[in-house]
Amino acid sequence: MPTAKKSSGGAKKGAAKKSSAKSASKSTAKKGAAKKGAAKGGAAKKAPAAKKGGASKGAAKKAPAAKKAPAAKKAGGTKRALNPALSAPMTSSAQLQAIVGDQPIPRSEITKRIWDYIKRNGLQDQQNRRAINADDKLRPIFGGKNQVSMFEMTALVNKHMKPA
Repeated sequence: MPTAKKSSGGAKKGAAKKSSAKSASKSTAKKGAAKKGAAKGGAAKKAPAAKKGGASKGAAKKAPAAKKAPAAKKAGGTKRALNPALSAPMTSSAQLQAIVGDQPIPRSEITKRIWDYIKRNGLQDQQNRRAINADDKLRPIFGGKNQVSMFEMTALVNKHMKPA
């Protein structure tokens, strides 16, 4: 009888060792230890799944790199074509000519000259940098308003331009 108890006690210890070995193999499989997982039969099923996951991660890593490569070519190589509507010369109204000049110039140049005028005269509001304060020359362009947002300003300036 004592031998039976020892064998049953040994069986319990062996079962405990097996369960701890299984939990250890699960944790190592999760960590990516493929060597221990391939040696045990139960964990061998997880090894191909780990390979599939690794392959998809590798593919996911390659996809953003492929997207970044063409962007680098654009920045270093050819320039983007300018929209013809922005490069077409525009005639300004009399109020706008006081700021940008009387020659027909493109919209982009008109915008640059207006911002140069605003910066030169300190007309950008100090607390709210998106607001432009009007002086005597800008007030007729802004429709009589003393202050407009920079986004509203573009719409108001467009009313004073027409194609040349």
